[in-house]
Amino acid sequence: MTPSFPDRWRVSNPVLIAETFSSHIWKVAFEDGRPGVVKVLKPFEDVADELRGRHLLRWRRGEGLVKLYGVDGRRMLIEYAGERLLAAEIDTAGDTRATDIAAAVMRRLHAPSPFTPPTELQPLRERFKSLFNKAAADRKAGGVSPYVEAARIAGRLLDNQLNPRPLHGDLHHDNILLSARGWLAVDPKGLIGDPCFDAANMFYNPLDRDDLRLAPERVAAMATTFSKTLGRDPRTILDHAIAYGCLSAAWHHEGGNRQDEDGTLAVSAVIRAVRVKF
Repeated sequence: MTPSFPDRWRVSNPVLIAETFSSHIWKVAFEDGRPGVVKVLKPFEDVADELRGRHLLRWRRGEGLVKLYGVDGRRMLIEYAGERLLAAEIDTAGDTRATDIAAAVMRRLHAPSPFTPPTELQPLRERFKSLFNKAAADRKAGGVSPYVEAARIAGRLLDNQLNPRPLHGDLHHDNILLSARGWLAVDPKGLIGDPCFDAANMFYNPLDRDDLRLAPERVAAMATTFSKTLGRDPRTILDHAIAYGCLSAAWHHEGGNRQDEDGTLAVSAVIRAVRVKF
């Protein structure tokens, strides 16, 4: 079924280019022939988590992120970011090059802005709710788990956030694309907190590359690169990665996805081992 969009957007020729658990993605054409994208969010439980990202898109005005052109309910008209994912850069130019690109995008995302940050962003502490709940349940059960240690790390990091600012919140190899304006991030979650959080998910991606995700030398190299980008101690970068990984695993646990939970915890264990040596 061909969708209809607001007349004020003046777009045509919709072509469905992707469908995820949360949305339909339509490529459209503007009146001058330029391509655009309409993201239509499905009515699912966490739709507010997806909608929050529009506030960050509007605030950044295309700096490091795709531009937001319009919002209509659960529909967003955004800049077309191209089709080449950062993950593809690993195969052609190597993983180090892909990490450098991600670092450059991160630098742009965190660049100072003359505009007041939006108030609708989710505080980082609130984001970690699932990890704290899982750790509390494990403690109550009397067991020792990586969740308990990760919650302790997360609590320390959240109590000592340095230079909190608006964050993408889900930066990884499939959320960075090569557009006509260069490499840009898409699909932000719209958080606010310590900038180191935006480096954390990179360690766990690409999801189908365990040869990279489980390689200690890659973990160490990423920590060094992102520490230079963010001006922070690499051990702090690794701590954020440990905390984030167990948060992600807690989400998988809540969803009953044992395979992805175990896979994420395996990567987190490698990061913890590398952290000890820094």
